[in-house]
Amino acid sequence: MAIGRLRLKKRGYDFPPYRPPSEAYSLLLRVTRGCPWNKCLFCSMYKDIPFERRPLEEILEDIEAAAELYGGSTRTAFIGDSNSLIVKAETLCEVLSALYAAFPRLERVTSYARARTIAKKDLAELKQLRQAGLTRLHVGLESGDGQTLQAIKKGATPEDMIESGLKAKEAGFEFSLYILLGIGGTQRWQEHADNTATVLNRIDPHFIRVRNLIPQPGSPLYALKERGEFTVPPPDLILAEERRIIQGLAVTSEFLSDHISNYLPLHGQMPQDKALLLKSLDGAIAEMRADPSLIDDFRHKELLRRL
Repeated sequence: MAIGRLRLKKRGYDFPPYRPPSEAYSLLLRVTRGCPWNKCLFCSMYKDIPFERRPLEEILEDIEAAAELYGGSTRTAFIGDSNSLIVKAETLCEVLSALYAAFPRLERVTSYARARTIAKKDLAELKQLRQAGLTRLHVGLESGDGQTLQAIKKGATPEDMIESGLKAKEAGFEFSLYILLGIGGTQRWQEHADNTATVLNRIDPHFIRVRNLIPQPGSPLYALKERGEFTVPPPDLILAEERRIIQGLAVTSEFLSDHISNYLPLHGQMPQDKALLLKSLDGAIAEMRADPSLIDDFRHKELLRRL
């Protein structure tokens, strides 16, 4: 959970409860509440928040409140909640226009989006949003393996993911994809890794961001894990899965393992840093398998997800 920069306010302000780590210093603006899909087994977010589109008047009032607090100093903004593109393009363009008018130094405005929503949007509408100043889309791929996506009730296929990524890039957006390491479980980790690399190669997103799967209380997957119906891979297998994904990549993406709970922090530009990333993973895997006690040290990172 994050409250972003607007911690103190003179008037009411409706905060997005979540944002990507890369938006830690961004102004947070809530255009929708909750998630219109809200069925993913691994997700515990938005479970108690009914989905709704906020009235435009409320959103514009929040922009005014933000401008009173920060003047024109803000350079980046993030639009929440989970899928702002579900709002009509005309409405979102009005929001963007108000944002840029209130913050003349604004350089980047980003948003979460669902792959299916992007795929269903007309390309002209996406270009309209890009021209209005929406610069980057954060999308959860989770896996490129169709069987895994179906099992976790993602509500999208690998083909949907590819179509949405290529369409977003054609419209001019920066495209940031999120991968869930471990989401294939111990039984399907190789298929998850290989098919994820295949989808990433087809899209060639600007950013690839990986996250460790840590089932959270309140998510259906946590209940499955507690009943012994899903097994999260151990840390050494998670890193082996990450290595297998990177090994299969033929992209020009920026690769980031940038969440506090990730077992190994990695950051590199593909393809030139591919060998360096693989070397770092090989070293960590070798150390862990030579000294199994290190696995417990890595598992302590899982607790950080609950902070």
